[in-house]
Amino acid sequence: MSDRELHCCAATDANCRGRQHAEPDPSYRSQYQRDRDRIVHSAAFRRLEYKTQVFVNHEGDLFRTRLTHSIEVAQIARSVARALRLNEDLVEAISLAHDLGHTPFGHAGQDALNACMKDYGGFEHNLQSLRVVDVLEERYADFPGLNLTFESREGILKHCSLANARLLGDIGERFLNKQQPSLEAQLANLADEIAYNNHDVDDGLRYGLITIEQLREVALFDRHYREVNERYPQISSRRMVHEIIRRMINHVVVDLVETSKQRISQSGANSIDDVRSAPGPLMAFSDEVREEMTVLKRFLRANLYNHFRVRRMTQKSVGVIEQLFAAFFEDPKIMPPQYQEALHRETPGRAAESGAVQRARVVADYIAGMTDRYAIREYQRVFDPSADS
Repeated sequence: MSDRELHCCAATDANCRGRQHAEPDPSYRSQYQRDRDRIVHSAAFRRLEYKTQVFVNHEGDLFRTRLTHSIEVAQIARSVARALRLNEDLVEAISLAHDLGHTPFGHAGQDALNACMKDYGGFEHNLQSLRVVDVLEERYADFPGLNLTFESREGILKHCSLANARLLGDIGERFLNKQQPSLEAQLANLADEIAYNNHDVDDGLRYGLITIEQLREVALFDRHYREVNERYPQISSRRMVHEIIRRMINHVVVDLVETSKQRISQSGANSIDDVRSAPGPLMAFSDEVREEMTVLKRFLRANLYNHFRVRRMTQKSVGVIEQLFAAFFEDPKIMPPQYQEALHRETPGRAAESGAVQRARVVADYIAGMTDRYAIREYQRVFDPSADS
């Protein structure tokens, strides 16, 4: 879809706020296609293949990883963007990049690393994803990071404290001024929610941690279960699960399109600047579907994320992160050379950090960049005398 065919509130090359480091415009791609392509070719994106979504990577070949999750988010987001005439390339770039800074071992790994960093500024994966694309990726001679557009970086940074926002220049201003991000950024955030709710149901059923009978307590699931069961009474359980989940996704996606279309129209917004100055997000679910999704989240938290088998792996993961952080912080010389060198490199936006804070940040960069299996191997190398170093 060309810029002329896009909605008046969509992001376009014409209203793009540019890059941190000036570059010639791409010849046969849009600015946001360039962003997407740089993300796909990054080392951080490749590592997502071996980073946990809920289940640790070695637990099975068919479970979602951060990579497959990001692809599913991008697919959902592009479908909605096309229906609303928003910029598909931008929403895809944001979707593919939103988890680049995530730790190994899923949210348990993030919580553990944040606890390790509590005296050094904390750790949050949205900020780390921005740090990956702004600083940590090393691919280009003229600048650090990937030098993405403002709009892609804005979409990656979904949440930010005011203290951190003050350190981030223009990308932090919307948090200080209580402004909204682009429609594409809002959409990528909601597509993330749709994707992880539904694929966690699928993975939980596949792993046997939750059952169809339990899920029938959730109205969103039960309604589609009854529909599939009545129409296909002889269907296999695996096909039944797929049919239910695809109907659940379709239900919330259609609601998102229709509700957002109505909200954008009623807002009177005629430009991306109008979207930014709106009192609240314009992309949204209806109240009914939002409540249905909240009920599903509560179910997953109670029955899947807190299942004893998941919590056992979580506990092991926390121990790995904590002990690696303590070892590397105490003796940075046991980290690979590039991270030892980073200890003496000034970090953009953090020039006033003390030596201890800088050391902790570099250790966090190293650990956050690990895949599940690399973190486990590194733990063995550091603490098992019989392991190869």
